[in-house]
Amino acid sequence: MKLKKVACTLLILIGSGFAMESQNISPNKTVAYKEIEGDSLCLHIFEPAYINKPAAVIVFFFGGGWTVGDPKQFYQQSAYFASRGIVAISAEYRIKNIHGTTPFDCVEDGKSAIRWVREHAKELNIDPDKIVAAGGSAGGHIALCTALIEGLDNPNENASISSVPNAVLAYNPVLDTTNKGYGAKKVENRETEISPCHHVKKGLPPMLFFHGKEDTTVPFENAERFNSLMNAAGNDCNLVAINGVGHGFFNGSFFRKGSDDQYFNLTMYDSDVFLEKLGYIAGRPTIVKLVN
Repeated sequence: MKLKKVACTLLILIGSGFAMESQNISPNKTVAYKEIEGDSLCLHIFEPAYINKPAAVIVFFFGGGWTVGDPKQFYQQSAYFASRGIVAISAEYRIKNIHGTTPFDCVEDGKSAIRWVREHAKELNIDPDKIVAAGGSAGGHIALCTALIEGLDNPNENASISSVPNAVLAYNPVLDTTNKGYGAKKVENRETEISPCHHVKKGLPPMLFFHGKEDTTVPFENAERFNSLMNAAGNDCNLVAINGVGHGFFNGSFFRKGSDDQYFNLTMYDSDVFLEKLGYIAGRPTIVKLVN
């Protein structure tokens, strides 16, 4: 498939702090991190108002079944974390409906994004040892795979620079790509190659993930099983199970119009606490947790 080259444009953040009108949320800038088959993939970067030392960074990957999606899904989360003093990024990656790609290509792009951020830590004013991979649904799967999956690296990149994040945050991620989970037909004959449940091992980065108990897209059983496997291997992993909600519950009002933000606030509050415990954020969350 011939690809149209996409130019990355500079965007200005309108407003100040996190208490901005949701329709005005936009990144400070976009930067190309990867050129592949005539296309440019960009990072949509949200910067804190002030950084007095290299900050932590969180890189979000949007959902959409590796087929559709938009970095705007995580603009609201990125704006919040930038308001908390860390650099926040919503990353583009190749998707089937535009690029004719597979989930394996998506994982490659996720690893490329983490590697590029670490390689450019100085110019981004970030700590290369405080990189968080994050995302929702298929994007949560990509975030997990940057920590779990060996191989699928782009051969044109500097392999001496690690693409493994220092922590992972995921929101109803795809956890099993066999017929017990989601996506088996999309990875036919390679069902376990990028299946997080099948690649758990000792020594993985700390992880926090959220899952609705009524999720019919990614079965809640997958979340319980992944969490058990992670803990059995001695890893720091915590599942936040949420009653009465299904897939995509975490989306904020910027991306999902009409949302009252209660689950956005819940996930951001707990994510904030997780990052504060790791030493990536200072102080208490500045967002109100509306539900338990």
